[in-house]
Amino acid sequence: MKRLILLLTALFAFTTLVGCEVRVDNTPASPVEATSLPPPTPTNIQERVLRVGLVNEPSDLLPYHSTPADERISAPLTELLFPSPLLAVDFTLQTSGVLTRVPDFANGDVVTTTVTVFRDELGQITDTPTEKTDEVTQISVTFRWNPDLRWSDGTPVTAADSVFAYELARRVDLGQAANSRLAMIERYEQVDEHTTRAVLRPDVTDPAYLTSFWVPLPRHLLAEMDPQQVTQSEFARKPIGYGPYMIGAFESGALELVPNPHYVGPAAPFERIIVAFRKDPQQLVDLVRNGGLDLAFIEQPVPDLLAQLVQSAGQQELQLSTSPNTIWEHLDFNLDVPLLQDIRVRRAIAHAINRPQLVEQLLGGKSNVLESWILPGQLGYPPLDQITRYPYDPDQARRLLDEANLLDSDGDGWREHDGLPILLSLVTSANSPLRAAVANQIATDLAQVGLQVEVAQLPSTELYSAEGPLYQRTFQLALFGWIAGPHPRGWELWSCAGVPSEANNWTGNNFAGWCFFEANEAINTATTSLDPEEQKAAYLRQQQLFTQELPVLPLFQRIDALVARQGVAGWRLNPTAPFTWNMNEWQMEP
Repeated sequence: MKRLILLLTALFAFTTLVGCEVRVDNTPASPVEATSLPPPTPTNIQERVLRVGLVNEPSDLLPYHSTPADERISAPLTELLFPSPLLAVDFTLQTSGVLTRVPDFANGDVVTTTVTVFRDELGQITDTPTEKTDEVTQISVTFRWNPDLRWSDGTPVTAADSVFAYELARRVDLGQAANSRLAMIERYEQVDEHTTRAVLRPDVTDPAYLTSFWVPLPRHLLAEMDPQQVTQSEFARKPIGYGPYMIGAFESGALELVPNPHYVGPAAPFERIIVAFRKDPQQLVDLVRNGGLDLAFIEQPVPDLLAQLVQSAGQQELQLSTSPNTIWEHLDFNLDVPLLQDIRVRRAIAHAINRPQLVEQLLGGKSNVLESWILPGQLGYPPLDQITRYPYDPDQARRLLDEANLLDSDGDGWREHDGLPILLSLVTSANSPLRAAVANQIATDLAQVGLQVEVAQLPSTELYSAEGPLYQRTFQLALFGWIAGPHPRGWELWSCAGVPSEANNWTGNNFAGWCFFEANEAINTATTSLDPEEQKAAYLRQQQLFTQELPVLPLFQRIDALVARQGVAGWRLNPTAPFTWNMNEWQMEP
């Protein structure tokens, strides 16, 4: 009862501090809204309570996520309930203590065998016996689960709980990552009480083999439930986990976490964590500034808010940390458009766009211009002197357009093609202030070299639908982002087979339609080789060809910002890990 009273007191304070209005346009809250009431005061001053602000409230707290975007929203919380068996920190997978070690070839947990398979008349592996057989490599990965793990109700976590999650994923949709994992696994089995093994499909040598584990779900609680109801049940919103924290309460607008008494890792540093969800990042910042929150996490703050944060941090009103994240923005050229098939035109557009200005003005200089599609820190990030780069150079852009015979014959400032003024269409997602600003800047920059651009902002459901302009490849220029994973992968993005078409039922993400034989061979090698050095060499060659041919112009990585009051320390933003990844190191003064 005492805990509930404290939570309700805190919730009331959060609600009254921000007022009843919920903003979605990132406009600043008025001083009256932000400061009219004092911050909540705990009744027990000895209790260490951490108050965190987040913009988006997750629909559930399961460790399985529908999309990468959904994962970014909920991962900071699910990491406290279901710590990742292998957590990506700086693009490198490391154990969090849930597994006793990271599987690899050296310790014998990753092995390959040669198996005989049947191939059909198209050369595909089939379960049906045929006259054509082949010898292929099959990978198996052994995962050793910490025998001391306990669910927050005290029940031991076993290998059977991990296999249960796999069996559930075969029966219901647990999201994109789970479906991708299913696609590469032949079987997932229990070896003993605390060991599981993933056996990949024959001839699948996907570099993601290390992530073929299944985050455990409590079989003892869910086995009797209708599988179709699990993701919609009360358990999905208030699950039982094995991490340092468990759910105390979860109501609309706020979440309370309390220590899991059965957790076997480092002691939880806070007796309670109260998470407030507010749509307007400005309200979260005002709460931190005025003591209502200890810290707030904001993904890609708008330029005005970021400038405000930098100024406040400079005046020591609060602490600010920023980090590039795994979302990278890019401009795609549709190579089916005759004008854009001319490499001089693509290169001219690249030189004409002032990417350093985009980073400085829209990201406060907190990120970097991307020279290729593999991000700094990822396997295969290229030496910059070994790839083709496109510095901002409008004069060079004009020279290339002149060489392509795209001239302004009537002196009206606009270049023409086949006697008609050039008008390029650029599609991007609606309701994104950042993309709107980037698209407008691109249009302005290209206007300086004589190219007209018309920006079309489409709802995300339309832009990314199977019938939309990306998958149907009906666009000319497209501005959007990808979310990078620990491993670059890239086969879906750059292989010839990844070009969406009627033949492959409009699947794949090679929206530019770039099919270049040597680059295709390189990306195939990079994403199937088990030798890291061979992978890196293949990625380098692919990027040399990619930057030379320029089917896509990488722009920049988005940034994350963490704002904290003075006295909170130990947090470290990381490009690939949720911001709560090292909470056991956090410290807080009153």
